[in-house]
Amino acid sequence: MYTLEPNTKPLHSEARLVKRLQSSRKKDRAFSELLDLYQERIYWHIRKMVLTHENANDVLQNTFIRVYRNIEKFEGKSSLLTWIFRIAYNESLRFLEKEKKRSFQSLEDVSAYQIEALKQSEYFDGDELHAKLLKIIEELTEKQRRVFQMKYFDDLSFREISEVLEVSENTLKSSYYAAVKVIEEKILIETN
Repeated sequence: MYTLEPNTKPLHSEARLVKRLQSSRKKDRAFSELLDLYQERIYWHIRKMVLTHENANDVLQNTFIRVYRNIEKFEGKSSLLTWIFRIAYNESLRFLEKEKKRSFQSLEDVSAYQIEALKQSEYFDGDELHAKLLKIIEELTEKQRRVFQMKYFDDLSFREISEVLEVSENTLKSSYYAAVKVIEEKILIETN
């Protein structure tokens, strides 16, 4: 059995990493290894939710601080990566809620603002079609958007998404395929 990364070590290596992370003597070195393994993947997961590079970096930092402080509570009921995805997801939601409260806007208004900021960002290298896709994704319901992003962009299985979101796999599949249908329809309209 292997972890989510195609070129990583078997799960027994993950168990050793977790053991080292939970050891006070080996924690710092093991945490550095953890960052090397997962930081980029988690960054892109967060970036899809908060959209801008600066915000993604802030949320990423908060995510890994939370991982570092709470690794002793990791029980191994899911893979370590799935557990970190769940933390990153919750940190992203916390960030979006703060943004909403700070500006007294709806999440949709925050999303529209962030899409515009993303397009202006020096780190955005997407073409017009990519920008249209992002806009369409932001128009999905929040549930559809999150499931689609995790499945399509993060390449998580429905089982893993179920663990992150704590929702049944069948419900996730319905949301995902409904999102795909909406995206396909809107892209056809956009390109015609």
